[in-house]
Amino acid sequence: MTTVAIDFGTSNTIVCVLDPVSEKPRTLKFKGISREFEGTGVSTVPTLVFVENNNSFSFGEQIRSQRKGLAQPERYFQSFKRNLVADYQAPPRLIDGKAYSAQDISELFLKNIWQHLAQQQIEPTQVIFTVPVGAFERYLDWFRDFSEQLKITNVQLVDESTAAALGYAVQKIGSLVLVVDFGGGTLDLSLVRTKPANNNILQAEVLAKSDAYIGGVDVDTWIVEQYLQQIKSSRSEVKEIGWLNLLEIAEKLKIKLSQANQATESWFDDENFIAHELVLERGKLAEILESRQMLQQLRDALDEILEIARNKGIKKADIEQVLLVGGSCLIPTVQQLIVSYFGRDRVKLNKPFEAIAHGALALSQLVQVEDYLRHGYAIRLWEPQEKCYIYHPLFNAGIKYPAKKERPLLLQVAQNGQTEINLDIGEVAETSQAEVTFDTDGKMTSTQLYKQTAFRSLENNSQLVCVAHLEPPGKLGENRISVEFEVDQGRVLIATVTDIITNKVLVNRVAIAKLK
Repeated sequence: MTTVAIDFGTSNTIVCVLDPVSEKPRTLKFKGISREFEGTGVSTVPTLVFVENNNSFSFGEQIRSQRKGLAQPERYFQSFKRNLVADYQAPPRLIDGKAYSAQDISELFLKNIWQHLAQQQIEPTQVIFTVPVGAFERYLDWFRDFSEQLKITNVQLVDESTAAALGYAVQKIGSLVLVVDFGGGTLDLSLVRTKPANNNILQAEVLAKSDAYIGGVDVDTWIVEQYLQQIKSSRSEVKEIGWLNLLEIAEKLKIKLSQANQATESWFDDENFIAHELVLERGKLAEILESRQMLQQLRDALDEILEIARNKGIKKADIEQVLLVGGSCLIPTVQQLIVSYFGRDRVKLNKPFEAIAHGALALSQLVQVEDYLRHGYAIRLWEPQEKCYIYHPLFNAGIKYPAKKERPLLLQVAQNGQTEINLDIGEVAETSQAEVTFDTDGKMTSTQLYKQTAFRSLENNSQLVCVAHLEPPGKLGENRISVEFEVDQGRVLIATVTDIITNKVLVNRVAIAKLK
C-alpha cells in the first residue's frame, strides 16, 4: 500500500510519501517544478500555473524562476487555492478564447503533480489531502469529485492544523498541543490531544478549532498598498506588471524581516520609468498588521480556542506545546503575540513547512482522528404565513461526528398542488470584516472588527441541493415528507427522504451535496 499526502497550499504545495523501508515520511522533489525553500532544505512546489501561447501549461518553479508572470500577467495564476476556498468565486479568466476558473486551474495544477508521481513510479493506493479548518462543503466536495476524476478509490481529508499536530506529536500518547497554522491564505488553529485507543491504534482527539480568512498574500498586498500611498500612486498607475513586481518585492522584504530589523529592496519600473526603493522596518510591518486587523483576528482566534478549552475543563497551563506552522508564522510580530499568550518555552517553530504533510501520513499509521464540526448545518424553509425564509438548525457547530439527528424533520408543501419540495441546506458560520482607510498623510486607520453569522448554501451549479418529487401532489397543512439527517465519518451530510403519504423512500442515505 502506497500512501501519498498532499498539502495543497496557497503559496506552496508539499507532497510526501511514506517510505516503505524506514516507514518515515519523505518529502518528494519533482524535476522542473520543485524548489528548495529559502534556508530550510525543504522541497516545495510553488502553487503557480501559467497558460502558454500554444495551449500548454507551465507549473511551479518553471514559472517563478523565469518570472513568466511579469511578462504576461494575464496568463499567470497564483493564490488560486485561496480563491477556491472563498465563499464567492471570482469570474473565470478568458485566455485564447477559453475560460479558466479557480477550479479549472487547481485541477490542472494537481493533475500535473499526479503526472510527476507517475514519472517517479509512485502509484498511490491512498491519498490524503489536507484542507483548512474552516473549509466549507463546496471545497471538500471539489476534492472528492477531483479524486473520482483521478480514479482514487481511497481518499481522506484532514484539517491542516490537526495534521500538523500529528506531524509534531503523534508518537507521544497524552500530548496536548495547540497548532497555529498560518500560511499564505488562511489562519487555522487546532487544539489536539493524543490518547491510546483499542487495537493499539493511537487516537487524536480534536478539542477545539478556530480559523480566519487571512494569510501571507494579504500581508504582501498591504505592504504594497502602504508604499503606493506613501508615493501618492495607485495600482492602476503602476499597472499590472508593476503591481506583480511590487508584490514580489514585498514578499522578499517580509522574508528578510524574519531575520533582520530592517529590509531594503529596489526595482526599476521600465514601463513608467520610475525607480522604486522599498524600505521596511519590523515596527512598520507590525503597524500594518495591527491596522489591517490581522493581529486582532489572531488574538480572537487564540481567545476562541482557549474559551472552548476552558469550557471543557482545560486550562491554558495544560497546553504542553504551541506549534507554529506556515510561512506567516515566521513574521516576528506574529511570533511575539503568540509568545505573549503562552511563554517562549512552549512555542516551537522547528517544522514550519513539512509538519502538515508528515502528520497527514500518520493517518495511515495506526492513527484515528476524533473530530467535530467547525460549522453548523441548517435548512432554509419558506414560512408561508409570514412570507419569509426561516433557518432550522440540523447540526450545531461543535458536535462530534459521525452523528445522527435524533428525530426526522417533517415538512409540508407551501401551496396546494405542489409537486416537489426543495431542500436548501447550508452551513452556518461566523465571518469577520473590517474597513481600512488612509488619511491625507497616508497613515492607515481601521474600524472595529465586525463579526456576523452567515448562511452559506450547499447548492451546486445554482441548483438546490435536494428536490423531493411528490406523487400525488401535496396539500396545504399536511405533513408530506420525513427527512432523516446524519453526518458520516468523512464529515459528509447524508439525507434519507420518505414520502409520508405513500410511505415510499424517495432518497436513501445519499450525500446531500450531490443530490439532484
